Amino acid sequence: MTKRESDLEQEKMANELEGLRQSAEHRAKFDAGVDLAKYLTFVLDEEEYGISILRVREIFGYTQVTPVPKTPGYVRGVINLRGQVIPIIDLRVKFGMRTGEISSETCIIVVEAKLESDKSQDVLMGFIVDRVQEVLDIPESNIDAAPSFGADIDTKYIQGMGKMNEEVKILLDIDEVLGEEELVALDGVRKDEQQVQEAATG
Repeated sequence: MTKRESDLEQEKMANELEGLRQSAEHRAKFDAGVDLAKYLTFVLDEEEYGISILRVREIFGYTQVTPVPKTPGYVRGVINLRGQVIPIIDLRVKFGMRTGEISSETCIIVVEAKLESDKSQDVLMGFIVDRVQEVLDIPESNIDAAPSFGADIDTKYIQGMGKMNEEVKILLDIDEVLGEEELVALDGVRKDEQQVQEAATG
């Protein structure tokens, strides 16, 4: 796939997501806690994952990330998205995978996580993924609980295993990909960098 084709595919996916996210009916059901079973799927190291589309805010091709000193290894840095600082997470590193090369298909998915201690507070962050696949309807009846890999392996960030056409998608719980303390620390990084950038431009 050429960069132009990749950009067009990402734009098409972003437009589809925006339409779904802004749908009044979908938003009302989401606020009422109804599972819409729509997931954005993406690839990491040839494994397919999915996240609820209603936690997705934006999708765009990989862009330059500004490193931030003294942050965990999985924090690639921050980007400035129309004046808003967004921390960027390398999911490969977070999940203990080998580091991948940046390509024309590499994307950043901006998602919205919520703090367990304060559900009214949103924490925006970007996930670096190998490529975005598609939006899928996965009925609840097709979602199995996460398998147990033993006490030494933490699977709390896995919402379930979605079965579609004899394939399995690992569905992620956005609020558990990073723990509460990690989310709070990440939001602190965001606020600090936001102040630095505002001071530099002010």
